[in-house]
Amino acid sequence: MNNTLKKISAILLIGLLPFIAIAQTTNYFETSKNLEIFTDLFKELDMYYVDEVNSGDLMKTAIDEMLTSLDPYTTYIPESDIEDYRFMTTGQYGGIGAMITKRKDFVYISEPYEGFPAQKAGLMAGDKIIEVNGKSAKGKTTEELSKILKGQPNTEVSILIERKGQEPFVVNFKREKVTVKSVPYYGFLENGIAYIKLRSFTRDCSNDIKNALTDLKTQQELKGIILDLRSNPGGLLNESIDIVNLFVEKGENIVITKGKIKDWEKTYKARYFPEDKETPLIILINQNSASASEIVSGAIQDLDRGVVVGKRSYGKGLVQQTRKLSYNSQLKVTVAKYYIPSGRCIQALDYSNRNKDGSVGKIPDSLISTFKTRNGREVKDGGGIIPDVKVKQDVISDITISIIRERLIFDYATDFRLENDSIISADNFEITDNEFEKFTSYLKDKEYKYTTATEDALEIFKEIAEEEKSFYEIEEQYNLLSSQIKNNKENDLSKNKEELKEFLSDEIVSRYFYQEGRIINRLKYDKEVKEAINILHDLNRYNEILNKTDE
Repeated sequence: MNNTLKKISAILLIGLLPFIAIAQTTNYFETSKNLEIFTDLFKELDMYYVDEVNSGDLMKTAIDEMLTSLDPYTTYIPESDIEDYRFMTTGQYGGIGAMITKRKDFVYISEPYEGFPAQKAGLMAGDKIIEVNGKSAKGKTTEELSKILKGQPNTEVSILIERKGQEPFVVNFKREKVTVKSVPYYGFLENGIAYIKLRSFTRDCSNDIKNALTDLKTQQELKGIILDLRSNPGGLLNESIDIVNLFVEKGENIVITKGKIKDWEKTYKARYFPEDKETPLIILINQNSASASEIVSGAIQDLDRGVVVGKRSYGKGLVQQTRKLSYNSQLKVTVAKYYIPSGRCIQALDYSNRNKDGSVGKIPDSLISTFKTRNGREVKDGGGIIPDVKVKQDVISDITISIIRERLIFDYATDFRLENDSIISADNFEITDNEFEKFTSYLKDKEYKYTTATEDALEIFKEIAEEEKSFYEIEEQYNLLSSQIKNNKENDLSKNKEELKEFLSDEIVSRYFYQEGRIINRLKYDKEVKEAINILHDLNRYNEILNKTDE
């Protein structure tokens, strides 16, 4: 057996030893037998397979496929990916501080982070990266280029940039420790109504929210708080507990974790005196709010501390823990399910009972149970957090989706930024009718193909008619109808003018005020935020929602 194989076998055995020890009384023999079979099989492949095999890649594939059969959250983290994992939990990494995106053969800057090397060096959204440290960036994926751009703080990096209307130029700078803010924005929307956006549950994010609340209270009296957890994928369990603790009394049960190992079952309580347990509170969620976001919104709902507004959340009721393996690798493994104060688990997918084809189904309605909040309101398990007040999903038009997909709004904003050194404040900037006319002129020689639902239905109708040999009888009417639909599409830009203005405004503002400006600008058009403000203005309605019970 070669050295690589020995190392890999050691990693596998050492990583599984804790689990073997736990299972000694039940399936020790079965586990040992299968490990021996696997090691023998791997050795035989390595020695006799017709072509040379890469032992590391082969083992990585085997591990990934094994863990995928359990759930999407149990993953192997090799040493090469540890920095990315740390970024997910801390929000920090060493690099230039910019989001990047792939377009054709090259990677572009899509948004620099304000205050970090890329932005301070003058890089802008839309800049094409031609070379890094003298080597061509052509054909590199975003992942490959990201690894090159990241590195230890104070190390140097050189980038050759191509910008529209200019000769390519070199930017030299030093990498820094980049910290992506967990709270990218907070402020007042109206007199006394505060808004806080939480991006992710990274280390110390509860303190970030606490500090935001403290700062807001120094500015004016709080009449309402809106905590925005929309599209927040979650993160650290202890941070979600401490965030709930900011709004509920010390000693309150917030979440219970239960797993196969009884010693790991734990009840998490609020450990501190609250920062604010009286001010009316709204939690915003959507279909991409998951995990820790659901602990916060679910606990606040179960304890009747605030009103949840938006759309049903994702439904991730599983807890992961990292286990150290050899050679600086780690296993992130699902160890428990969590249960919020009412006793419900909001896990939506049942990974333990897969279908015959290997697919995963949702928890069936017959197994969904009803629980009670502190005030006696009915809440359900098995399918995410259902908001107290649902806001209908906006349907984006086909033409807008196509224009965004072709990155024409992004490109127009790039041109706008090159032509305009500044704009008015993020909250006051709007796309004028005159600017929209410029945008429509810009689109005239651009391709953004799309089909409407009517066109799709008409095409299906044609296929059925052809199968039934009757199309020739209605071909003239079909052509007239098809022509009419085409004429209607020519008016789609004007029909979806206001929608397109929102996306244009959002992208342009981000070129001057970055992520914070993007958030501020979006708030003007945000239906869920407007609904939250309406509820906070009507405290009778707010209290009725929290005290409504089904008799």
